Amino acid sequence: MDEQALMGLNPNADACYRQRALAYFEQLKESLDGWEVCAEALAKGFYSDDHVKFFCFQVLEHQIKFRHGSLTAAQQQLIRETLMKWLQAQLMNVHPEKPFIRNKVAQVLALTFVMEFLTLWPKFFFDILNLVGLNSNGVDIYLRTLMAIDAEVVDRDILHSPEETRRNILIKDAMREQCIPALVESWFQILQTYQHTHSELTCQCLEVVGAYVSWIDLNLIANDRFVNLLLSHMSIEELREEACDCLFEIVNKGMEPVDKTKLVETLCQVLQSAGFFSIEQEEDVDFLAKFSRLVNGMGQSLVLSWTKLSKMADVKVSAETLRAVEGKVPLMLQLLIHEDDDISANIVGFCYDYLLVLKQLSVSSRKQTWRYCSITGSYLTSAIMLAVMNKLKYDDEYNFENEGEDEAMFVEYRKQLKMLLDRLAQVSPELLLEAVHRVFNATILIVNKKVVYIHFQGLTNLVSCGVSEYQHSSVTLEFFETVVRYDKFFLVEPQHIPSVLMAFLDHRGLRHSSPKVRSRVAYLFSRFIKTLHKYMNAFIEDILRRIQDLLELAPPENGFPALLSSDDQLFVFEAAGVLIVNGESPAERKQALMRNLLAPLMEAFHMLLAKLPQEADEERQAVLADCLSHAVGFASRTSKAFSNKQTVKQCGCSEVYLDCLQTFLPALSCPVQRGPLRSAVRSFLHRMIICLEEEVLPFIPAASQHMLKDCEPRDLQEFIPLISQITAKFKNQVSPFLQEIFMPLVMAIFEVLSRPAEENDQTAALEKQMLRRSYFSFVQTIASSGMNEVMASQGAENIERVLFTIIQGAVDFPDPVAQKTCFIILSRLVELWGGKDGLVGFPDFIYKHIVPACFMAPLKPTFDLSDAQTVLTLSECTLTLHMIHLKRGLECIRFLQEYLPSLQVSPEITQELCQVLQQPDVKVLKNYMKVFQELYD
Repeated sequence: MDEQALMGLNPNADACYRQRALAYFEQLKESLDGWEVCAEALAKGFYSDDHVKFFCFQVLEHQIKFRHGSLTAAQQQLIRETLMKWLQAQLMNVHPEKPFIRNKVAQVLALTFVMEFLTLWPKFFFDILNLVGLNSNGVDIYLRTLMAIDAEVVDRDILHSPEETRRNILIKDAMREQCIPALVESWFQILQTYQHTHSELTCQCLEVVGAYVSWIDLNLIANDRFVNLLLSHMSIEELREEACDCLFEIVNKGMEPVDKTKLVETLCQVLQSAGFFSIEQEEDVDFLAKFSRLVNGMGQSLVLSWTKLSKMADVKVSAETLRAVEGKVPLMLQLLIHEDDDISANIVGFCYDYLLVLKQLSVSSRKQTWRYCSITGSYLTSAIMLAVMNKLKYDDEYNFENEGEDEAMFVEYRKQLKMLLDRLAQVSPELLLEAVHRVFNATILIVNKKVVYIHFQGLTNLVSCGVSEYQHSSVTLEFFETVVRYDKFFLVEPQHIPSVLMAFLDHRGLRHSSPKVRSRVAYLFSRFIKTLHKYMNAFIEDILRRIQDLLELAPPENGFPALLSSDDQLFVFEAAGVLIVNGESPAERKQALMRNLLAPLMEAFHMLLAKLPQEADEERQAVLADCLSHAVGFASRTSKAFSNKQTVKQCGCSEVYLDCLQTFLPALSCPVQRGPLRSAVRSFLHRMIICLEEEVLPFIPAASQHMLKDCEPRDLQEFIPLISQITAKFKNQVSPFLQEIFMPLVMAIFEVLSRPAEENDQTAALEKQMLRRSYFSFVQTIASSGMNEVMASQGAENIERVLFTIIQGAVDFPDPVAQKTCFIILSRLVELWGGKDGLVGFPDFIYKHIVPACFMAPLKPTFDLSDAQTVLTLSECTLTLHMIHLKRGLECIRFLQEYLPSLQVSPEITQELCQVLQQPDVKVLKNYMKVFQELYD
């Protein structure tokens, strides 16, 4: 072996050595016999370096995984001998190999097993068991191999091909017939031998049993000697958690309901008699978390058995199973109320399923299940409810201002508890309401500075009890979340709106000391206003005065942190707009209020825009541009308040927004920070096209001229939808403008697309693809809007250039989205210009380019009909052919009879296609074109 290359395997080696080692690895992998060098090194123990040994096993693994079928019988035998010799050598080692070496060996053995067990090596397990016996080093490799085989053959989380799935089924069937009893016996011997002396091996073996029990004969495991051995492990501190997991897998095995009930009941009786149900005496929370999971599994298994037996109408056995379920409820409650949340969370599934049982029972039988519970001194349902409400409390350590991983886990746990409350409401709504009412009346307090999570039952009490004044941020947030969640309450009780509005506007809400609270309240305030604005007419101007300082554009130079972030301000601006637009004031007053709202933005924008070109520091420029973008965004957000019933014109606000346009448009010619400024103004123009309609048109030419200067692919890509929006909305009104701008826009697109880019620059390639799509979409909008004069007026040379780009997009670029758009354009142009009175010279273009495109595109190797977009492209391609026939008639048929043979299409298929094309139902042609490619091949 290349010793210098092997030096590069050391993690601390120089980069050149590591590169050489990587190249050597690739060389050995690709070599037909290079792996034999590695096999010999492993079998004879030439190397003691762990990284070299790992390297050799990697090469061996590659051969088995990818070239096993091409190896000769002698080479396959060499692999088996190498692995067994290496394994034999381990039995003599005083110190075992490093874990990463043992794991790699297990993977190689497992791959060999998968490849050879059914054919070449049926004695795989017997050979290994005879070799290793109970040697600890050998047993370790054996157990790791079993887990690796589980990953290859059984593990459902690993995706397998249909062929691999069939192979795995055959392997499991063969294992059941030939060797599973021997494997189970080996597990028993390992567990019994090492339970007191080698806890790591014992835990490994328990993990193997748990992994295999799901698909082997359960009687091999669920018998007195094995179960007693597992239960004895429950009393050994190092083994008890793994033993719990093993018992859980046994309980989870699919079985008939009667058998499952017997198994669970037997296991429960043994565990209870051994004292495991006395959990109050157990201090090991890690073990209790595992035990809670086991009890959850047993409880859910019993509920599933009861559900199946109930459907089978087996009353007696069903009743026995129900009693078995009820017998586990006291233990379930003990685990549910445990102070450790992991222990409690692990039992929630059983609790949820048990409540489903209560829901399904009839009223008479349900009464019998509400038995007295000695743990809580209440009925079971009430006990579960109190347990859930108690567990919903936040711990003292919960960090509300800086939530981390622990807080996130608790939030997820509370979601599970919320599901239990929802289920309790279905089982006993009266009991839940009573409990919530009791908690509400008793708990709006702080006890020893411990925050209690509050569930509100009466909204009237909520808004009048003063809880919004409470200082803790979680209580404040819950108050606002609740009043907004139940905002319909205020539609029938509007007298409470003023007090809630004040809470939003003062130190409790938008001016709270916590940024987190202020941010959330800004959003909730907007929602509250949107729902209830009809009831706020008397307060509109007062609200606007109170929030005025919160709406100021915060220039970066003032040095004071704003109360609200720019994202939060968006919600408040929108709320202000909703109040103004939907108020009952006359149009003159609405205009004055809207001007008061937006004038400070315009003033600040004008001042900052003047400063921006003079600023030399790029970071400072970016900050100013960001601030300018926010100003435009705020103005744009207020326009969301308008609707078809309350238009800008009806509210008298057109003049205000036209002034905004006059103020913002100069930003398009700013020589620095073009990207963010153009994007902001472009978005504002989109809104104004909707809101101002024809009044915006005078501003479009100048804006377009600025946006086409020195533009990048993304600028053009975002500008085209703006022009398309104008085209679709105003159609013939903007025809002169479009005729003027069409070729400058097209030339700008061509210039950007022709710019060279690095071959591997995926970002640049994607930007060009998206720009190309936008361009075709723009042409489609013009063609579909009936404005053929826009293109027809561009001159013959320019028209031809544009048409060639559409043909190119339909055929040459493997982008089905763009191809589909191009065929839509071609079909439309044929409809417009393909008749007798169409564009001069266009019929020739049809036959020279459009008809060939309809056949060349589907015959491309990249035209994949398994892709949904490609299928749509073929449909549009077919419609284009159909439209050509409609416009040109028999002339089209005669052309095809001459053209198709030039593509090596047989006379029979040519004649067939021409006949199909003449059918009145286009569906026939669509279906035929789907198989044309196959017929052509």
